[in-house]
Amino acid sequence: KYYVYIIYSASLDSYYKGQTSCLEERLSRHNSGYEKSTCNGTPWKLVWSTTKSTRGEALILEKKLKNLSREKTLAFIKKYS
Repeated sequence: KYYVYIIYSASLDSYYKGQTSCLEERLSRHNSGYEKSTCNGTPWKLVWSTTKSTRGEALILEKKLKNLSREKTLAFIKKYS
């Protein structure tokens, strides 16, 4: 099982989208400053997630989410939360 997720940083007022096989571990990596791409925005809060049965499916959805504008990201979170 794979997770696709969106996290939010209030200090940066920014969203980050990713995919992982272990959501709890991944969130703790984001919040410990271990991930270079998100180390400046701690703490990160999970605002949306879903599961996919294969990594391929998760990667496809992650790519689609990463291509969304901020406005469309907000609309997506609102619609699917």
